[in-house]
Amino acid sequence: MSTGLDGVVAAETILCHTDSARGMIWVRGVALPDLLARHGFEGTVALLWEGFAGEGLSRAGLRDRFGAARVAAFANRDRWLGLARGVPLYEGVRLALAAQPDSSAPAALVGAMTVAVAALLRAGQGQEPVAPDPALTTAADVLRMFHGAPAPDSAVAALDTYFTAMVESGLSASSFTARVIASTRASLANAVLGAWGAFTGTLHGGAPGPTLDMLDAAAAAPDLDAWLEAKLRGGERLMGFGHRVYRGNDPRAEAMRASMQRMGQLARRLDFATHVEQRVAAAIERVKPGRTLPPNVEIMAALLLDAVGFPRSGFTPIFATCRVAGWLAHAMEQQKTGRMIRPTSAYVGPAIGAPDGGTIPAPAA
Repeated sequence: MSTGLDGVVAAETILCHTDSARGMIWVRGVALPDLLARHGFEGTVALLWEGFAGEGLSRAGLRDRFGAARVAAFANRDRWLGLARGVPLYEGVRLALAAQPDSSAPAALVGAMTVAVAALLRAGQGQEPVAPDPALTTAADVLRMFHGAPAPDSAVAALDTYFTAMVESGLSASSFTARVIASTRASLANAVLGAWGAFTGTLHGGAPGPTLDMLDAAAAAPDLDAWLEAKLRGGERLMGFGHRVYRGNDPRAEAMRASMQRMGQLARRLDFATHVEQRVAAAIERVKPGRTLPPNVEIMAALLLDAVGFPRSGFTPIFATCRVAGWLAHAMEQQKTGRMIRPTSAYVGPAIGAPDGGTIPAPAA
């Protein structure tokens, strides 16, 4: 039995399919390139939520819903903002989500996450929150609420690419958490709160920030090849390289790379990251011939979020700003089944005393 449940099918879904061998993601049968070209973030959420949060959902309709939800969330910020000031960012997000009513609709929860993340990032810089503009897309308004001014079109397009590519990617730890909670007939608000808790771990949503730390260390190394080789021979993990699902090209990473190439000097770190990727490929061939260690989505995600101006401490909450829609899709799909998720465990502890004074033998492996 795999302790990480690798290969165990825990749900049937119509939401998303990932094919690591072909390097592609489909949402409701639509491939990632089409999602980026024709749907954008709001249109992709409309696909994910169709039949769960309404019928005939559209990109324009979700943009309007999310805009109205941000306005309502901002009006209710006093429920949580005072408590969240002065505590670590992740705790602040948790407080904001915990303040949402159990009756919250899916769009309201997306709006709450969006407003909370922007407000808390500004609070961390000693600034007051900025009221949302409901006419804008989610990506445009997140950037505006954080920076306090409209962002360049290329930055908005890049963040929308990030949101579209990252909103859903299958049964991750946080999405599974959302499904487990929703399966008990708990509220969607509770499902989102639980998913956020799973997401904060460094092996999950917390990965992009340390990727930039790795690039900083690589830039400071006097001999990059020797530095990489020492890391690989020592068995250290290179943040931003390798993936549990994708063994080669990750289409999300390539989409982000293309969007940053259109940003010009705003994405000035992209060239160095490309150089590091090439040196990692050469180093892994020397250390472990025949093995590969391709760059994963985290390195491009970190570079993109940095390029549009977010601090690395805020990368995980910004990621959650889009992924919350994916958590909700999983939670609503699970609710439709009417079935509670109740797996079993295999006991491997000390021998158990039997009524006759003997012991009950341990189960066969």
